[in-house]
Amino acid sequence: MTAETPTAPDAPAPEGREGHGGDHALDAARAHGVETMFTLSGAHVFPLYDAAVKADQPMRLIDVRHEPSAVFAAEATGKLTRTPGLAVLTAGPGVTNGVSPIAQAHFAGSPLVTIGGRAATHTWGMGSLQELDHPPIVSTVSKWAGTAKTTDEIGPTVDQAFALAGSSHRGPTFLDVPMDQLFSRTTAPADAAYGSLPDTIEPDDDQVGQVARLIARAERPLLVLGTDVWADGAEEAALRFVEETGIPAVSNGMGRGVVPRGHRLLVTKARSQALGKADLVVVVGTPLDFRLGYGVFGGKDGATPAQVVHVADSPGQVSTRADLAASLSGDLTACFDQVLRALEATTGTRPSWSGWAEQLSDAVSAAVTRDAELLSASADPIHPARIYGELIPRLADDAVVIGDGGDFVSFAGKFLEPARPGCWLDPGPYGCLGAGLGAAMAARIARPDSQVVVLFGDGAAGMSLIDVDTLVRHNLPVVMVVGNNSAWGLEKAPMKFLYGYDVAADLAPQTRYDEIVTTLGGGGEAVTDPKEIGPALDRAFASGVPYLVNVMTDVDAIYPRSTTGV
Repeated sequence: MTAETPTAPDAPAPEGREGHGGDHALDAARAHGVETMFTLSGAHVFPLYDAAVKADQPMRLIDVRHEPSAVFAAEATGKLTRTPGLAVLTAGPGVTNGVSPIAQAHFAGSPLVTIGGRAATHTWGMGSLQELDHPPIVSTVSKWAGTAKTTDEIGPTVDQAFALAGSSHRGPTFLDVPMDQLFSRTTAPADAAYGSLPDTIEPDDDQVGQVARLIARAERPLLVLGTDVWADGAEEAALRFVEETGIPAVSNGMGRGVVPRGHRLLVTKARSQALGKADLVVVVGTPLDFRLGYGVFGGKDGATPAQVVHVADSPGQVSTRADLAASLSGDLTACFDQVLRALEATTGTRPSWSGWAEQLSDAVSAAVTRDAELLSASADPIHPARIYGELIPRLADDAVVIGDGGDFVSFAGKFLEPARPGCWLDPGPYGCLGAGLGAAMAARIARPDSQVVVLFGDGAAGMSLIDVDTLVRHNLPVVMVVGNNSAWGLEKAPMKFLYGYDVAADLAPQTRYDEIVTTLGGGGEAVTDPKEIGPALDRAFASGVPYLVNVMTDVDAIYPRSTTGV
């Protein structure tokens, strides 16, 4: 592995355990809390299935119809549980089919371990079936990628892959195992131990003090909370920081819900004004990428440019491109709590930003009023916002909502604010479509008592709907909603804007995706009348099966954007 790989064990391997390579891999994965293996069958990895089936407590196997769904499911498991999910892929095309989901995990910071099959050592270089050296392909989008070359290396290498994937900054790791070594048998050393613990990074005291001083001097500070606030287990510390300082906050990714919907200091609905008029923006747990204007804030309506502080879970995540006034890295709970204490020590009494917070709160109220008209729109064809007007009142506080699409899911980001953290999944900055059904499998398993809702654009739906078969076979009921505008909406409007026409952006009109689901054993219906959206959703939630509500929407009702994305 690498020098940064944690090695401290907290769970012993079965003493003197004799078994094939799959048994030893399973022991290591189990020591890290893995209870589900997502896969698509392939002979190169049969011993892993044998180990799962024959274990004293069998491991759950979820077999999918296309490998990306297996990796997307394991990635979503890592997001929801905050411990690495496990995907197992057969050699060659099995692994290469999983590269895009691994890349998504890389850019989203999702803890994920993927184990690939590999052509046998004794025939390597002779042209055996699906012979491919996978690690060089995967290494550019993973924290580590390598090969367990012998049966004896399998257990320790799997253990270290999980430890590294779960350590800040989290992300995917990959290992493949030659087929002959995976089938071979060995006995684990009596002193073998699995369950290596992740490292903890402590914040630097001087950096803490610098951040606190900048906050104390600010007149219009703003806090941005991103995915790593959730991934690092810092959601309680973040909410405590917001409430004790009174600093307004916006959120993105899995940072959504850390400050719950309706909270007086949650100003995501006034995001443009908040980011444009702030004089200090403290960004925590998310990169300063295109979603945040590459870290350039302030300057709106004559306001001065904002100073920027970047707080990350590890030093390597701190922006090297943005013009930073200060930065801080380490365990995010410690970062929040130590800055809070330093702020109090710096100022004696904490500053009050109530006027600034009230200004943004008024802007939020105005946005809510504007949104209400769209959410209740009775237009024909249906405006996509009306779907959210019907869905939002039907969502429980612990509902898991999954976005898989472009334009239609952008509306979800605008209107839907979670009540709790860890309840929103989207592709993250990589923007990979087709992740929805894999994520739905993971959510149904990780949150068996919660509503699980997948929001599909019709383009994204076409990428993975065959895996409704997986949901049906494994009894994983979820509600699916398709905003069906018969187009690649995120591309159609920008191309028209740039060229005056569009090509390669239209899909077949009003495709009956619901009938695909019913054919695969689920339920579904098509909706063309806005008044029927709510009743259709009620039937979906009550059905107890995978159920798709296929809503025909207006292709011209596009999400308002300030750029074309190019």
